[in-house]
Amino acid sequence: MNAGARGHSGSVGAVEISHPDKVLFPDAGLTKADLAAHYAAVAEVMLPHVRRRPVSMQVFPSGIQRPGHFMKQTPEYFPGWAARVTVPKRGGRVTHVLADDADTLVLLANHNCITPHVFTSRADRLQRPDRLVVDLDPSVDGDFAGVRASARLIGDLMREIGLEPFAMVTGSRGIHVVAPLRREAEFPEVFALARALAEAAVARSPGKLTLAFHKEDRQDKTFVDVLRNRWAQTVVPPYAVRPRPGAPVAVPLRWKELSSARLAPDGWTIATIGRRLSRVGDPWAAIGDAAASPRGARRRLDGAA
Repeated sequence: MNAGARGHSGSVGAVEISHPDKVLFPDAGLTKADLAAHYAAVAEVMLPHVRRRPVSMQVFPSGIQRPGHFMKQTPEYFPGWAARVTVPKRGGRVTHVLADDADTLVLLANHNCITPHVFTSRADRLQRPDRLVVDLDPSVDGDFAGVRASARLIGDLMREIGLEPFAMVTGSRGIHVVAPLRREAEFPEVFALARALAEAAVARSPGKLTLAFHKEDRQDKTFVDVLRNRWAQTVVPPYAVRPRPGAPVAVPLRWKELSSARLAPDGWTIATIGRRLSRVGDPWAAIGDAAASPRGARRRLDGAA
């Protein structure tokens, strides 16, 4: 499942790749064809985590050596077979593409989308998220041990209030701790739960964790970011490539891996993720089965305060 092994083919699946030799990752010599091949290779495990979720495309037309930008509106020239959903926004609406099949993942790569960011809700109930996401970022480079410890603390707190935590290295600097939710509450209620959870975590470990938004106010503490739990915010999904040297990939973990000093936030790339999948599969394969009540979690959290 090594994407690079696909070479510089002009097509991947049913999608013809334009300019397949365009280099997107100069340090690794990886091309648009390599990126497309990665998404085709991981589609089976990635699609359950992105299907029916509106996508915001992070595109890099000249590769990662030049600034990229986000595209929310589906281009008019996208083929009709690519699923879409229209989402209300302040002052109008925007039509997002839905990455519902392998060909659409490849289509996004063909349009220089290195990272498809997705909603925490699905198209049939846009206002009701089914994921609560805690994004943990180090304030000091190299303090990934602190991030790992913070993720374990967040997981312990989630379990205490009836949520089941799942961890993912982001392919960048941090870890996401994700709790699957029953779709019984809308975004304001879920965001309030996430904020209360973050406050409880900081109260439990004030010397290690912070809610300070500005970096200069964080000292050397791990930032507990729950802002992704608001309406129309997006998150990096499992197996997405990040626009960083080496083409690292966001990778779901087995919970016990958080205790390993060898774990790195960007330890897997499009060249190595296939070997991991062959060895351990997708640790999040059954994440939906663990969905819990956000309202029940909030009652337990308030009762413990």
